[in-house]
Amino acid sequence: MDSHGRDERQDPENRQRVVWAVVGTDIGPLLLAATHGGLVNVVFHATESVREKTVERLASRLGAETVEAPGSPLLAEAIRQFTAYFAGERRDIELPLDWSLVSGFNRQVLRELASGVPYGAVVGYGDLAGRVGQPGAAQAVGAAMGANPLPVVVPCHRVVESDGGLGGFGGGLETKRRLLALEGVLPEPLF
Repeated sequence: MDSHGRDERQDPENRQRVVWAVVGTDIGPLLLAATHGGLVNVVFHATESVREKTVERLASRLGAETVEAPGSPLLAEAIRQFTAYFAGERRDIELPLDWSLVSGFNRQVLRELASGVPYGAVVGYGDLAGRVGQPGAAQAVGAAMGANPLPVVVPCHRVVESDGGLGGFGGGLETKRRLLALEGVLPEPLF
């Protein structure tokens, strides 16, 4: 129910709404945004300026009203699962996803990553390109990872270089290291 007692999932006035909230985690504040279709965006380092830019971008890209609504039923399960994941009580975040912010090759690669690279595993950029039938497209896979609107849920932190290097990461390499340590792929940082 929203503040007016209306059910947000059934009220036609709210169909073009994006609700968002900031969740504190061990890797810093995350902004979670959802539509009626599912979780649409996860943003690292959600400081006030990052929140403002994200909300403006979501409104523009989705043509939707954006509302900070940490109590929204559209976010409740996402908040619960993210909290459990960072507490080490959950291995995967399984939510309905709204893929509106990504299309074409990037969507194909991200969907394969989401379904085919489990918790505690990693995959190379080139290997992931091969899985989607584009074996020479490692750089394009890297670009798709950089454009991932749903990090952690669509685990771009699990994509690494074939020589064992971490590769890039939109949330910063320290964040990538911490996520891989949480999943047992790397040792916990000493400091």
